[in-house]
Amino acid sequence: MPPSRLDGLYRSLLLTKFFCKGWGKPENLERLFAFRKIISNRAACSKLVPQDYPIEITKEEVTSDCKIVEGRFKTPLEIYLPGLVPDVVQNAHFQVLLPLKWNDERFKPICIHLAGTGDHYFWKRRNLIAKPLLKEANLGAIILENPFYGARKPKDQRASSLHNVSDIFVMGGCLVLESLVLLNWCERNGYGPLGITGLSMGGHMASLAATNWPKPLVLVPCLSWSTASSVFTEGVMSHSINWDVLETQYFSDGNYREHLSKMVTVVDDAFVAGQSFIKNFNQSVEELKQDICQTDDLINESPSPDVNLTVIRDTTPEREQKRIHINRRNVLNLSEPLLNKLLSDVKCELNQAEIDELNLKIQLALKNYKEENKTDSDKLILEVKAEEPAEALPSKSLGAKIIEFISWSNSANVSSNEVASAPAPSPTSTEVAPLEKRKPIDTTKTRWWEREALQFMRGMMDECTHLKNFSVPYDTSLIIAVCAKDDAYIPRDSCSSLEDIWPGAEVRYLDAGHVSAYVLHQKLFRSCIVEAFERARKKLIPEEDQIQEVSTGATTNLETNK
Repeated sequence: MPPSRLDGLYRSLLLTKFFCKGWGKPENLERLFAFRKIISNRAACSKLVPQDYPIEITKEEVTSDCKIVEGRFKTPLEIYLPGLVPDVVQNAHFQVLLPLKWNDERFKPICIHLAGTGDHYFWKRRNLIAKPLLKEANLGAIILENPFYGARKPKDQRASSLHNVSDIFVMGGCLVLESLVLLNWCERNGYGPLGITGLSMGGHMASLAATNWPKPLVLVPCLSWSTASSVFTEGVMSHSINWDVLETQYFSDGNYREHLSKMVTVVDDAFVAGQSFIKNFNQSVEELKQDICQTDDLINESPSPDVNLTVIRDTTPEREQKRIHINRRNVLNLSEPLLNKLLSDVKCELNQAEIDELNLKIQLALKNYKEENKTDSDKLILEVKAEEPAEALPSKSLGAKIIEFISWSNSANVSSNEVASAPAPSPTSTEVAPLEKRKPIDTTKTRWWEREALQFMRGMMDECTHLKNFSVPYDTSLIIAVCAKDDAYIPRDSCSSLEDIWPGAEVRYLDAGHVSAYVLHQKLFRSCIVEAFERARKKLIPEEDQIQEVSTGATTNLETNK
């Protein structure tokens, strides 16, 4: 399915730019990459947060429909990476919504809700998902304020636009450890089963946090996937990144290119190559056959069957042939645009005016040739050839040998359109679009320096956010992921699937884009959360106990009726 146009339109209406100050300090990135190797290991990460980690409760309130608890604590990331977390970000704020009464003292479910991009403070998650879940399923909620958002937003940061690429890794590290703090707090207070969820960026952060909890945990990531790399290099969000600043910084400071680029790895390179090979296998085989035939022709010095030289060679003795080179010397005195087209490596078509000009100049050249050599021969070979440097060696590469001859004869039954539109072949076997129709390219990054910076971004994102680099969650049967088929924010084609990374996890797909799914399918997200907690309930409370509970309740009712 094509990416959602609504996603692209919505993103284009937002004028904010991300990463306007660059990649972040090289020394900070190096520390983050090293720390990622620790928190990606469940056994090591779970030891970073003590079970009795101090939390300060700042507010308790009972309303008509729920009990509200608010609290704060210092993010553990500042303990392990001092200096990387800005002062205002260091205090983690959260809000808890609890039912006035639990239906079953053995089943007190609580779910942590992480924020998506732009979700500041508590009110949006509280009203859209937490309170409805409390009403529908008696399910408690913890709403954690995102680092760099709401009360934790730096004063000089505009809206949700992070200043540096490193900030998103600081955000992720904070959320992983802070989620462990809150899960431990829930256990200390007798709540369970526990779960974690989020939409968009929040869904991916929830996935990362869930990998480090050493017990069964409900996980419902919505509108996210296996890595953030495609979001920032392929999706519509990539158009909101200040690539000029990133490219300039990448090449001006050797630390990024020479040192940090060697610390990161693009995870899905082999996956994409395999996909492309399968998809284009038949076409690649045909192109390979053509290349072999062309190589044989060059080695044997025989022309390609597509080149119209046979008539000239059969009817005109070698000594009477006139060969005119079309190169930068421009002996035919062609106009500059026409000359550029003929010498271009890009396949293109000539318009009628250019065809007429070329034929006229060839006629003049033939006329001059007849007058100079006093011959009636009307045969002439026109060779389109890039000018070679004087010091060029006799031995040429295959690409340098591939040239095309355009033949012209006023007595041959070949239309001028066919002759003049004959394209100069590209050294590669892939067909390129006409030069006139080429559109501006943004994040496809055709220039090598842009492509290298883009690859560095992809490597960084994969290094710190790809789920393959983290432990598999303790119980994947408690995972229900919800994805949008036409999501233009989070492309999935070039990434490993969640089912492959987490065997046993369930992935459900919506016929929608990212924005339309967020607006129209909140009820579906909530129903998936409730279903996942029901799975956890069946594991937490043995089936025999549930049957016994039902029968006891029925007996009590009978006695009451008597």
